[in-house]
Amino acid sequence: MDTPVVYYNRSEYIETDTGNKVSRASVICGSQNIILGGKTIIQTECVIRGDLRRTGGGHAVVVAIGRYCLLSRGSIIRPPYKTYKGMFSYYPMKIGDHVTIGEGSIIEAATIGSHVTIGKNCIIGRFAIIKDCCCITDNTVIPPNTVVPSFSVYSGSPGTYQDELPECTQELYENKTKDYYAKFTAKD
Repeated sequence: MDTPVVYYNRSEYIETDTGNKVSRASVICGSQNIILGGKTIIQTECVIRGDLRRTGGGHAVVVAIGRYCLLSRGSIIRPPYKTYKGMFSYYPMKIGDHVTIGEGSIIEAATIGSHVTIGKNCIIGRFAIIKDCCCITDNTVIPPNTVVPSFSVYSGSPGTYQDELPECTQELYENKTKDYYAKFTAKD
């Protein structure tokens, strides 16, 4: 199935030197603490909270997002937090390459591997670890501290293992994200 061409208004997006396309209608807090790997699309009404970081020195990078990622409309990315030895603290979040995050999803994971698709209206709990080549279906709630193994499909509330993905998942997701990026074009 071919990805349809998606047109956007050039004035509504900022394009960086590395090919990132960031909507002017997205909310990006603490941009100095966020790293985008390149060719990432951040759509309207997305929220990325780079300002939620540890107090004191160290860990300047709060949110690291890889190449060819898609943050769909209304998704929220915020780093996980916990109280440790009486101190409330935020921890860094890493999102790999070729990751698609669906509309209205809330992400507080510690790590999301590469070649991952997260559906619409999902909630990924604090410190969840999603390994490479996974699929989280629409409306799934992944509880805090859950580890989602590679090549698995999770669904439901709470999210449970449903199925296994084929070995070609990496190539499929890579082609899908590159195709979407190529067809995300400006109206002139």
